[in-house]
Amino acid sequence: MASKVPPRNDLGEAEGLALSLSEALSSGDSEQAAQLCQKLCELSVPVSVSINSQVYPQDSIRLMVGVEDAQSDTYIPVTLMVSSGMTIAEVKEKISRDFGFHPALQRWVIGKRLAQDQDTLYSHGIRKDGDQAFLFILSTHAAHLTRQQYMSDLEQQRLTGIIKSIELIPRGLEGAGAKAPPSLESPPLLPRNVTPVKPTVPPKPQLGWACGSCTFVNKPTRPGCEICGGDRPEDYKVPDVYQPDQEEIQRIEREQLALLQYEMAQQEEREQNYLYLLATEEQNLILSTAETDCPICFSPLSPGEGVVLRECLHTFCRECLKSTIVTSQDPEVSCPDNCDSKLLDREIKELLTEEELQRFLELRLNVAESRSEQSFHCQTPNCRGWCIYEDEVNEFHCELCNETNCILCRAIHNGMNCKDYQDDLRVRAENDKAAQQTKQMLDNLLNNGEAMKCPRCDIIVQKKDGCDWICCLMCKTEICWVTKQARWGPNGHGDISGGCRCRVNHQPCHPNCQNCH
Repeated sequence: MASKVPPRNDLGEAEGLALSLSEALSSGDSEQAAQLCQKLCELSVPVSVSINSQVYPQDSIRLMVGVEDAQSDTYIPVTLMVSSGMTIAEVKEKISRDFGFHPALQRWVIGKRLAQDQDTLYSHGIRKDGDQAFLFILSTHAAHLTRQQYMSDLEQQRLTGIIKSIELIPRGLEGAGAKAPPSLESPPLLPRNVTPVKPTVPPKPQLGWACGSCTFVNKPTRPGCEICGGDRPEDYKVPDVYQPDQEEIQRIEREQLALLQYEMAQQEEREQNYLYLLATEEQNLILSTAETDCPICFSPLSPGEGVVLRECLHTFCRECLKSTIVTSQDPEVSCPDNCDSKLLDREIKELLTEEELQRFLELRLNVAESRSEQSFHCQTPNCRGWCIYEDEVNEFHCELCNETNCILCRAIHNGMNCKDYQDDLRVRAENDKAAQQTKQMLDNLLNNGEAMKCPRCDIIVQKKDGCDWICCLMCKTEICWVTKQARWGPNGHGDISGGCRCRVNHQPCHPNCQNCH
């Protein structure tokens, strides 16, 4: 049998002192409160002091709660309407009523602290919409909660709700003959074996769209979720019968104004970029506008010291770019940052001195001449003139030395045709060293198959380009390049006795014949 605690004779006095202490604290009488505290200390009675909930802000706020249990990998976002003066115990009761989780199963973490039942949300910083908290749901085994205890607490919760409803009855109605409010009247008695039929109420249509992430039902006109920011479903359309409230109208107007301001800012930025582009187009070099480092020499570059390349927008110092141009062996100078962009001529001209630019242009000409298969250099000693010839052109008049070059003979023979020059060359080759070199060059062309002798007049002719049909400049004989024979015999066109039998019996004259003569 449990031992009984003997009653205390000073409890009545302690209640009076506690009530007086509450009044003294509320009125701000510190001396009276100190005296009452001294007397309560002498009685050694457990006393609790709490702040009246009416002191806290009474506005409802949306508390963002992340709910997780021991078996979940992620938490579920839940929105809870609370007030900042509610205690953690009251929040637990609300969760128990709304979602069915017993208070003993709930562990609340707010601001990295484990909240206690006597704590208020205000003490944990929950004071405005959007504040966050974390709720962990324990298992019944971990919380040592039995089914009998759960049912007992559920019944106690129902009784507490009934008592609160009774307390709401206005005074003066409790006496005999007073009629209870409609919500507390007893239901009329029904005949036996008759089951009351509940009227079917059609579900109220719900306007709005549910977020696919947090399931929060948003207003139809919202483009994104109010809670988590998720996108509105693409196939959702605002109902025609929906009329937005004043708050939505203001929000829509703010969004339209923000969109208009954004478009105006974009238009202004485009105009500024266009004006900047016009200004930079007149400049040969674009200078950097921000501090940076040269990627080659790593020297710091203040605004205006670096050079920004137009094609790739890479920035370098002037010295490094100048060295890259001067040491380049390619007529097109590539960006030093190993990209495919090239330096423009206007940039090269601005970076180099007049002498350096002249040497660079000469390098370009030399490289272009060496890489072209159809190039011919003027035969005048120390002349820098050259050209790129076509198949129909046999002479090159150099504008630098004012001499006329024979491309076929690769020489200058003014006053002589090709036959006279080549005959004279054979005579002079015995004593003239220069003539020997020219004759040796022509012989090499014959031996390499780059030239041939005309089968009629015996002068050296070349096929510079094009098809296998050539014509001797001296005797106007049509020649087949692959067979080295005359295209037609003595009787002219159609006489195949000249040596070339192209297209006879629909056959080419040579395996390498291009069938073009």
